[in-house]
Amino acid sequence: MPTPSPAAPPADPADAPAGAAGPGTGTGTGPGPGLPPIVPRRRTGRRLSAAAALLVFAMVLSSVVRNDAFQWDVVGRYFTTAAVLDGLLLTLWLTGAVMVLGFLFGTVLAVMRLSANPVLRTLSWGYVWIFRSTPLLVQLLFWFNIGALYPTLGLGIPYGPELFTVKTVNLLAPTLTAVIGLTLHETAYASEVVRGGILSVDPGQTEAAQALGLGRVRTLRRIVVPQAMRSIVPTAGNMLIGTLKGTSIVSVLAVHDLLYSVQLVYNQNYQVIPLLMVATLWYIAVTTVLSAGQYYIERYYARGTSRGLPPTPPQRLRVRLAAVRVRLHTATSPGGR
Repeated sequence: MPTPSPAAPPADPADAPAGAAGPGTGTGTGPGPGLPPIVPRRRTGRRLSAAAALLVFAMVLSSVVRNDAFQWDVVGRYFTTAAVLDGLLLTLWLTGAVMVLGFLFGTVLAVMRLSANPVLRTLSWGYVWIFRSTPLLVQLLFWFNIGALYPTLGLGIPYGPELFTVKTVNLLAPTLTAVIGLTLHETAYASEVVRGGILSVDPGQTEAAQALGLGRVRTLRRIVVPQAMRSIVPTAGNMLIGTLKGTSIVSVLAVHDLLYSVQLVYNQNYQVIPLLMVATLWYIAVTTVLSAGQYYIERYYARGTSRGLPPTPPQRLRVRLAAVRVRLHTATSPGGR
């Protein structure tokens, strides 16, 4: 009976030729034995495009800052003058009043459009069709000259005596005319925004509310509208910013908004470019604040749609600063590399 030969002793790794690696050895830089090292992907195109964009931005910024034609000292002198601030306050008041009234009446029109009553649906559709088909400037000029059609407005008994009458010219001042014209125009767009938001809600939500015995008004107010706000807020934010900038068109009616106030100033001192820059900077500042508010409102109504809310810009900044501190600590530590 043959006897088994003794097992060969394990080979010494030192006896292996230089540069050869055994089946169970790695290079020391890979994730595991026998695996190649991990090399991050080189994104050359992304870096080149970012460098080119930064170069163009730096060139544009330098041309704006170093151009003496902008007269930044004049911009700083008139930036907070009483005339400019009064025009800014009127612009903000006009924007807020138009947005509130526009969405209030627009919600009524949206409900009418979704109603089962054909008369209400037709009237709502006709209103939206007319005011979306007419330019805003034409509407403002029409309301400004409404006295040519109705010289007087009165209140009384139909086909009977009038209790009192008033001249239209004395009733509709330029500011009130701007509010009426902008509100009627904004109502047409707001109604479509609200209608789209209501239609975005799953019909099963309404059916479930009806199964629980909730009425139509309560279902709309407590169930449908809160869920529709997630679709309404982004478009409403864009409309708010558009209305803020669109109020500059009321300067044709001699309403003392921000743009008209600036025009009055540069018609006296002929500093056109610096005063236009004053208005531009104020519009940018207010739009930035409104955009930040829109972000937090969208974040508020996004609750329940995902497991976690997206981080806010300050939270993202803190995370990045923490990552930079960790990298600096790693690089400066004795064993770091």
